[in-house]
Amino acid sequence: MAGTAEGPRSSGAARGAGPAESALPKGFRSAELGWPELHRIPHPRHRLPLLGDVLGVDRNRPVQDSMRLGRELGPIFRRRIFGKEFVMVWGAEPAADLADESRFAKHVGLGVANLRPVAGDGLFTAYNHEPNWQLAHDVLVPGFSREAMAGYHGMMLTVAGRLTDHWDRELAAGRAVDVPGDMTKLTLETIARTGFGHDFGSFERDRPHPFVTAMVGTLSYAQRLNSVPAPLAPLVLRGAARRNAADMALLNRTVDALVAQRRRSGDGEGDLLDRMLATAHPETGEKLSPQNVRRQVITFLVAGHETTSGALSFALYYLARHPEIAAKARAEVDRVWGGTARPGYEQVAKLRYVRRVLDESLRLWPTAPGYAREALRDTVLAGDHPMRRGAWALVLAPLLHRDPGVWGEDAERFDPDRFEPRAVRTRPPHTFKPFGTGVRACIGRQFALHEATLVLALLLRRYEFRADPGYRLTITERLTLMPQGFRLHLERRRPEGPEPAAPQEAAPRAREDDTAPAEGCPLHTAGSQAAPGAPA
Repeated sequence: MAGTAEGPRSSGAARGAGPAESALPKGFRSAELGWPELHRIPHPRHRLPLLGDVLGVDRNRPVQDSMRLGRELGPIFRRRIFGKEFVMVWGAEPAADLADESRFAKHVGLGVANLRPVAGDGLFTAYNHEPNWQLAHDVLVPGFSREAMAGYHGMMLTVAGRLTDHWDRELAAGRAVDVPGDMTKLTLETIARTGFGHDFGSFERDRPHPFVTAMVGTLSYAQRLNSVPAPLAPLVLRGAARRNAADMALLNRTVDALVAQRRRSGDGEGDLLDRMLATAHPETGEKLSPQNVRRQVITFLVAGHETTSGALSFALYYLARHPEIAAKARAEVDRVWGGTARPGYEQVAKLRYVRRVLDESLRLWPTAPGYAREALRDTVLAGDHPMRRGAWALVLAPLLHRDPGVWGEDAERFDPDRFEPRAVRTRPPHTFKPFGTGVRACIGRQFALHEATLVLALLLRRYEFRADPGYRLTITERLTLMPQGFRLHLERRRPEGPEPAAPQEAAPRAREDDTAPAEGCPLHTAGSQAAPGAPA
């Protein structure tokens, strides 16, 4: 779910454009080459020769560290790490400029490019000039329709039932629940079963599934590479590189086994994996290669659960911190769903306040915290900063979402009413970007939002939340953001109406906006087309 920016061509253009149009540069490695007046952009004090700003870098929390610097330096600033200069943006005006699809495109850089050894030209990590992005996008779009979304809903309920069964057991044992861990289990099972007919058995395990452990290792390694000079990486990260190679091998083996099982059984009922394996492009007749199928499956499994689990975890944190908001959201669920045992697909969209809670959580802590944009031609950013073709900047979404000129002086305060329809209509465009921007923003946005709204509502209806009073929000970073060490104490509700029945388990196939505007992605109309939460 966390996607980034632009893919500027239509289906035909992606395969038929000339070299000058399709082979866009991948972005300059250092900003000196792309920003003629770089000296005018502020940077941290105490810069050192050769090392640059490296002594001020928090390698474990680079996003939060950059947020601190952004507050000090302003809406456009830069950092130098071992000779590489990075330009970061968080002001509403330059961020809106970077969203102009006629002038800027997605830039695959920083940690995203570091994922290419495992994800290759999958939807999230493909360069703009690579044809497989458009091919896969066009092949998979029919699986993202409203009809497909409604078909996913029943399995979402089933997986949510496994979560509440687990939480009921923890409650009976007097234990607090591990929110990030359990949300990761939930969202992995949801994307695996809806998209690929696969059951990881996450809730039957005491420890995370090896796939999750390998995924976390790969994401963390990709982030670490950003703070090490490329020539020194083989020496400095020798042990980490070996572990990363093992992690990537495990991801590949897991996906290869999943695909092989499907090829043998052929019983996917038209899910995403069936489309990847069997569907030809409607214009060219071209199909995804076996290698690209592997890359797309890894992309969907990783991106389709990692960001949604973080969004749910942050939302539960804020609900526990603000019992009056939780009570208001809970009252809406009781009013809209009543005693319905298994709420239907359409009933989820009626939970307007629950959705605002989710949006406000994503505002403060977008789990995909940044997206990079590169210039398609020589241009000027925000009327003041010249950029050459291929120059790029990183938009810091958590600070963009806190711009006091847009969100007010109380922008740090959690307030779901910021997403009331009138407030959304009066806000400048391109100021709420938890899913990136452009046609390569997260094509799974509506899947992720539907899943998260459904799960929050089910949990609100079933439990009262109580956070550990001594817990202070700590955020772990691995390209994505996640609360660390956050546990909830639960109390079972005693509703006055009929007791909602837990969703019944379906037989596993294979064991082993009406608030924020869509802003650029043609699939992002509320309640219409969507896809399992993979950013593109």
